[in-house]
Amino acid sequence: MNLLPDIQACVPDYPINLTRVGVTGVKKLVKVERGGDERPVVLISNFEVFVDLPSDRKGANLSRNFEVIDDVLEAAINRPVYEIEELCGEIAQRLLSRHEYASRAEVKMKSEYIVRRQTPYTRVNCQEVVDIFAEAVARAGPDGYVRKKVGAEVVGTTACPCAQEIMRDKVRQELAKLGLSLKEAAEIAERLPVATHNQRGRGSVSIEVRNQRCVSIDRIIRIIEESMSSKVYGLLKRPDEAMVVERAHSNPKFVEDCVRSMAQKVVDSFPDLPEDAAVTLKQINEESIHQHNAFAERVATMGELRAELAHMGRDQA
Repeated sequence: MNLLPDIQACVPDYPINLTRVGVTGVKKLVKVERGGDERPVVLISNFEVFVDLPSDRKGANLSRNFEVIDDVLEAAINRPVYEIEELCGEIAQRLLSRHEYASRAEVKMKSEYIVRRQTPYTRVNCQEVVDIFAEAVARAGPDGYVRKKVGAEVVGTTACPCAQEIMRDKVRQELAKLGLSLKEAAEIAERLPVATHNQRGRGSVSIEVRNQRCVSIDRIIRIIEESMSSKVYGLLKRPDEAMVVERAHSNPKFVEDCVRSMAQKVVDSFPDLPEDAAVTLKQINEESIHQHNAFAERVATMGELRAELAHMGRDQA
């Protein structure tokens, strides 16, 4: 019996190591248990899976990537999956066992997650879509490890503080022209939600997870939402719309303010995370009166963020 040659195992024309070889755009259903009496969440998830490729191999056995994902998800049917980052970590480890020539495996997963909300004034029930994601990197060998990360990207709105201060000064001047004293004009201008321009903000938080520690994805979503000027909703009645506009203009924020607020809330919300856990905080504001977008980011360890906030507390004391 003649066996077909393993073309992937042949020596390539140019013996160069490749950092990542794999597949993208792999869509699978993932059922995540939530415990208690809550129904599981079913996610339509998009996977990217990669391994490194040594210089003496022409190609990777990409069909094994599909087999690993299917095997792990099939096994998940028989036992609960509670964290998407744990699922990615298991896939990464199995990739290394199937690709014996690889020393590193990487898995990325992105899903749309439905969040149930009530509108702020009329309390109408509605659903919003949030992007959640998880990543895992597995390294083989005596110093091998598995690093996992989980996060979310949330859309909100921000109101520009700079333009608002310009408009507030204009309000004070106009009120003074109507005969109000400077003190009265200033007090009214401070109490009113003065006009400014708005941005649609996209906030993102990702946190490294180790040693089976669970990082609540719902808590991450709340941190991002609460770090912008206001949440946004798919459904708004007139009283709701008025409340969202007033809330946003009473809480103006620069793109930098959003990232710093996320940092403070992450430190407060996850006191059990180790000092060396990596955190990435990002905000993109899509400008309404400019052709550019505003961007801010902080990449740090939990220990670094805690130290900076503790130093701030000492200065205020």
